[in-house]
Amino acid sequence: MKLRDTLQFSLKTVASYRTRSLLIVLAMALGVAAVVVLTALGDGARRYVVGQFSSIGTNLIAVLPGRAETSGGFPGAALGQTPRDLTLEDARALGHLPQVRRYAPLNVGVAELVAAGRLREVTVLGSTADILPIRHMKLAQGSFLAQEKGKGKGATGSAQILLGAKLAREFFPQSNAVGKRVRLGDRRFLVSGVLVPQGESMGFNSDEIVVIPINYAQALFNTSSLFRILVETKSRGGLVSAKEAIGEVLKQRHDGEEDVTVITQDAVLATFDRILRALTLGVAGIAAISLAVAGILVMNVMLVAVSQRTSEIGLLKAIGAPSADIHRLFLVEALWLSLVGAITGFALGQLGSLLIRLAYPQLPAWPPTWASIAGIAVAFVTGLLASLLPAARAARLDPVNALSGK
Repeated sequence: MKLRDTLQFSLKTVASYRTRSLLIVLAMALGVAAVVVLTALGDGARRYVVGQFSSIGTNLIAVLPGRAETSGGFPGAALGQTPRDLTLEDARALGHLPQVRRYAPLNVGVAELVAAGRLREVTVLGSTADILPIRHMKLAQGSFLAQEKGKGKGATGSAQILLGAKLAREFFPQSNAVGKRVRLGDRRFLVSGVLVPQGESMGFNSDEIVVIPINYAQALFNTSSLFRILVETKSRGGLVSAKEAIGEVLKQRHDGEEDVTVITQDAVLATFDRILRALTLGVAGIAAISLAVAGILVMNVMLVAVSQRTSEIGLLKAIGAPSADIHRLFLVEALWLSLVGAITGFALGQLGSLLIRLAYPQLPAWPPTWASIAGIAVAFVTGLLASLLPAARAARLDPVNALSGK
């Protein structure tokens, strides 16, 4: 039997058994669709996290109080010790390093914002003017902590406050917020600027925050320590040397104790990337199990088909069809079913991914190419392997017994 005849005959056979074929195609399609959708979710989460970190620069270093160990946490905690505080003097010392372009001491807290007869609780960032370029935040109006004549880098300025875009709209819907007076906690501030709308980034919504000078934040929260210090290096290539220099400077300032944690943006990014890639592969493996289940269904249905088509097989053998042709017919039938199931599953997976992107626009849930190819390939291989036993059984049938229906 020629290849063309085999393809045509097997396709007609598949079309004639509609219910059986539909079940196999549906099982294959659901398996491939599951692989495509789940890998789209996993890879979308990875790209979202990587994008969030990359959006604030790749030459960023964060300095945190306390020495983080592989066991987790500060090792002196078990002895009742507490990490040494980071101070403004520590931050200024880091600003003198040749690898450092700019730095921003940071305090974070929550306080009540009151203005124009309105009140709400807001997240407060206390820092210097350099927090804006370091965190890639921009001003829509006004200015913040413009360095006064005679004051150097790191000057803390007056009682100014920056409002997030959403806060400015809520508190001053009918007028320009710049120049207005507000009360934050128990202190009064002058609105000097409004941030450009940016939405959520790195765990908080920049449209709903306020930024005040670091010294006012420390007074407001009654602390002299810093939450962390953000350092931007002059180049990405200087990250390693800057990290070592920062550790050495703080070690000298802290009486020889290595009691801070210095984290580079690249290290955090690489860690999240590895974790989320592993997660994507894991969910892809779980989804692929459904293709194995589909393969079992293919084998069971085709074994039943062999028993139902014994007369047909006997007739083919009686007119001279060799066992190899019978074997090939069943294999090609399985491949037709796998092909239709794989294409249908790919289309369903793309549709599911599109619906996820429409429902969650911030999540780039695009199916990775390797997952789509792998899902289709696994569907083919599964269908082929599952058809080997039924095809072999059909090829071994005795033509006389087959024609008699035995």
